[in-house]
Amino acid sequence: MTMRLTDGQRLDWLQLIRCDNVGPRTFRALINKFGGAGAALEALPDLLRKARGERAIRLFSRDDAAREMEAATKRGVAFVALGEPDYPRALLTIDAAPPLLAVRGDVRALARPAVAIVGSRNASAVGLAFADRLARGLGKENFVVVSGLARGIDASAHRATLATGTVAALAGGHARLYPSEHADLADAIAERGALVSEMPLEWEPRGRDFPRRNRIVSGLALATVVVEAARRSGSLITARFASEQGREVFAVPGSPLDPRAEGANDLLREGATLCTRVEDVTSALAPLVAGGARRADLFGEEAASLRTSGALWDESDLFDDPGRVVPSAGTTQAIDELSGNPDNDCAVDSDLGATEKIATLLGPAPVGVDELVRAARLPAPDVHMALLELEIAGRVERHGGNRVSAAAGR
Repeated sequence: MTMRLTDGQRLDWLQLIRCDNVGPRTFRALINKFGGAGAALEALPDLLRKARGERAIRLFSRDDAAREMEAATKRGVAFVALGEPDYPRALLTIDAAPPLLAVRGDVRALARPAVAIVGSRNASAVGLAFADRLARGLGKENFVVVSGLARGIDASAHRATLATGTVAALAGGHARLYPSEHADLADAIAERGALVSEMPLEWEPRGRDFPRRNRIVSGLALATVVVEAARRSGSLITARFASEQGREVFAVPGSPLDPRAEGANDLLREGATLCTRVEDVTSALAPLVAGGARRADLFGEEAASLRTSGALWDESDLFDDPGRVVPSAGTTQAIDELSGNPDNDCAVDSDLGATEKIATLLGPAPVGVDELVRAARLPAPDVHMALLELEIAGRVERHGGNRVSAAAGR
């Protein structure tokens, strides 16, 4: 049976993910703790009171969520929830996958094997020509080409694959395309491909939103190809995400006299695969797509392990990933045993409440949650709850590998 959120559940999800300080990891933690977005929304005010944040936290209203949903529908944008059939399986396996993906266009493009092509905004003529050739070649081999709708290499790759299918990941909302001159290109992409965003519909992209977008670009694809990139380029951030996500990274060599090639050349020295023709990419990816491999095979068992039950989703079943937010039962038991270790000499003042104990233990350097449990000498569920309260109040930042730190400036 195909399982989807009800309209009411989808509105709950949108309302929850739009609340201040609720990002993808916090969303998962809230769902895990309370069993559903509706229950989490009811619990948020009490969480904020307990966390005693120094600044006011805005809870996104039901009316605002309904207005965004209505405005999105008028623009042809649909919200696809993590775990639903139309949600891209490749994206399921990345750290902090967007709980809701706003999609405009043909969602079927998100189900096909994809390759990301990224590079310089101020690209050379040679770089643009190669991006065009590579994208067209990949399109002929039935790959969707993913990029970020930026000027230069991104736009060249998108334009070359309008007929075969391309996906653009946006840094802002669908109503605030960046750059604005690519509005016609976005319309063309939507005809046979798709545009995706995790941001509010009217969100104007800021500098820090582009790295967030880049993790989606790489996360949607089996591989990322960097055509041109200066050192400290955003394209190198995309390549780093791809590597962390376990995807292939390719780089196109360039002239050592051209600063736009320095980043790609550095990637090659660091072990990226050389790309000088489309066959370099297709031959490397052939084992993953040969014989009509199932999408779950392409991205590991995690993508195949999502469970549904009954006529509606049990939302808690969608977020049973112990490696990212909430430990499994076995891990929790082991942590509980460690937390009772009498030899642990790092425990803090037992007169403090759990939330303030955890806040006292945190500093700017990320620390594993299991280490916090041992240091606090508290049951693991209490530590997770304290972290959730602190995160909602803006006092904690989560990092990959189930690590946390005090928020900047704390």
